[in-house]
Amino acid sequence: MQLQLISFVLILHCMEYTDCQQHPSRHRQNKQNPGASSGCQGGCLTCSDYNGCLSCKPRLFIFLERNGMRQMGVCLPSCPSGFYGTRSPDRNTCTKCRPECDSCFNKNLCMRCRAGYYLHLGKCQESCPESLVCSDTQRECVPKCPADCDACLINDTCTRCRPGLYLLLGKCHHVCPDEFEPNDKLMECSLQVHCAVGEWGEWSPCSRSGKTCGFKWGEETRTREVVQFPSAYGNLCPPIWEKKECVLKRRRCPGQGKGRKGERRGERRNRDNRRDKDSQGEGRRERKKDRERERGEAGDREDSENRNKTEQRRRRGQNRDPVVSPEGGGPEQ
Repeated sequence: MQLQLISFVLILHCMEYTDCQQHPSRHRQNKQNPGASSGCQGGCLTCSDYNGCLSCKPRLFIFLERNGMRQMGVCLPSCPSGFYGTRSPDRNTCTKCRPECDSCFNKNLCMRCRAGYYLHLGKCQESCPESLVCSDTQRECVPKCPADCDACLINDTCTRCRPGLYLLLGKCHHVCPDEFEPNDKLMECSLQVHCAVGEWGEWSPCSRSGKTCGFKWGEETRTREVVQFPSAYGNLCPPIWEKKECVLKRRRCPGQGKGRKGERRGERRNRDNRRDKDSQGEGRRERKKDRERERGEAGDREDSENRNKTEQRRRRGQNRDPVVSPEGGGPEQ
């Protein structure tokens, strides 16, 4: 790497020399009037068509960017990450940080380390002292976390709790305090949110079954909106709908009073007819039963009379038979 840098510097000087030999008037003009360099762009004070900026305007840093096989000079207000700026009366340059530094303030003070190194007192180290632990996320040597913490900051502020605990304001809790509720997804104690509702609206017109006439009693309703829905453990919302009983102003609907009255009369007449038919059918059934009962009783009487007549004839027959005398004579007279 150092050999390539030396080669680049030699090539740069040779190119500058060649450029001066080919265009002596342009370089002479830049040296005589550096602020009027027409071919330069950005904050360049002097420049080359092949290598870009050669020097910068005051307070700017010159930085070499690689462009294929060559490097181009650019002028920047601050050095990019991985470089630090050094100022001198002649020029301000961007110098690369140490290999283990990702960003630095100067060559002896690192601000952030590369992966695999940990920052401690401005130095990037592969391991931390005994009283500290390595933080891969911060790439720093940090104090050991409290027993409930899985990760913490330098000031013992927890950033992640151990499984089963909830984080709140840098502390880990087994149970969230009052007015807070557990968030099992984030494993944090979140502030409870209670339901909030707006004002009641106006009462609706008195109606029943969607009609404002034709009945004596109806209902009025009113509603209000939910302004804030509650969280899982927040207070539930109060009722947002209510009703009350009311008296309809118009008992009869326009043009429907006679019709409804006629309908009621027709229904009453139909009920009466059905009742009469049922009564008539019941009477016929009763009369039929009576006739059947009468025929049964007449048959019983006729049978009884026949039996009596038969018995009487049998008895008269017995009385006519002659009686024989015990002495062998003829029948008694």
